[in-house]
Amino acid sequence: MTGAGASVGEMSGRPVLAIDVGGTKFEAAMVGPDGTVGERHRVETAGATGSSELADRLVSVALAASAGADRPARVGVGTAGPFLAAGEMIAPVNLPVWGGFAIRAHLADALGLEVSVAGDAQALALGERWIGAARNCDNFLAMVVSTGIGGGLVVDGRLLRGELGNAGHLGHVVVVPDGRRCGCGGQGCVEAEASGTALRAITGADPALASPALRRRTGTLVGRAVASVVATLDVPLALVAGGVALGFGADFFEAAQDELSARARLSFARNARIEPAALGAEGPLIGAAALAYEAINAKLFAATNREER
Repeated sequence: MTGAGASVGEMSGRPVLAIDVGGTKFEAAMVGPDGTVGERHRVETAGATGSSELADRLVSVALAASAGADRPARVGVGTAGPFLAAGEMIAPVNLPVWGGFAIRAHLADALGLEVSVAGDAQALALGERWIGAARNCDNFLAMVVSTGIGGGLVVDGRLLRGELGNAGHLGHVVVVPDGRRCGCGGQGCVEAEASGTALRAITGADPALASPALRRRTGTLVGRAVASVVATLDVPLALVAGGVALGFGADFFEAAQDELSARARLSFARNARIEPAALGAEGPLIGAAALAYEAINAKLFAATNREER
């Protein structure tokens, strides 16, 4: 993010269209430059028989959210991953029919607007730094524990993206050697043990019905994964969002902090914290909006610099 978090929307007075692409639902809304979220529109992904039908649902929810509003300044998309090409093509583990979907180009063509795309947790990191719990924080992890598990990293004030746009894809850190088989092909990944999909497979029931013991185990495994990130990248704060984590509440967060504190023993890591993300259910959409405003601001800064030269 360029500059201070609070400045994300300052250079554009027009709202943007924000889209959250998850494993079980697509959601979209208009978001203003102060972070105000308009009417939220949602469509489920269940029952889609192919890539085209899923893509049609994505476009339909985007059109519904922007209908009757001023033309959006840009579109921001936070999506489940991983990416096959940074900001362009995705292959979500939890949406296997999209095994190489050109999401940016498809939305740009369908909507006639410029589109910015990042991982959902990467977008969340931008949103939390804009108007959430990470304002004035230059080094932190944002994490989503929901249908799947992902992460976004801000280091030295900049969002890390990586070679293909997958930096922070924390769901595939191994936390249980010889554990459950993961959709990625690995074994014992935190996503295979602690995501909503995994919990449903383990219990045969809605994760919301998980016992206190299972809620604590889920938090422990997430804390274990976070400890590796803290030790590797020297980030003192992890903000966790997503229906599983926030729904499990204190059982989850206390167990996660206990595990992090037990494993992060180097002097620089001992005070690392795991906390709930501040933006709640609107976090994914605010994050997607922050992504769009960041791109607008970067474009305006570039144009200003050219004029000055």
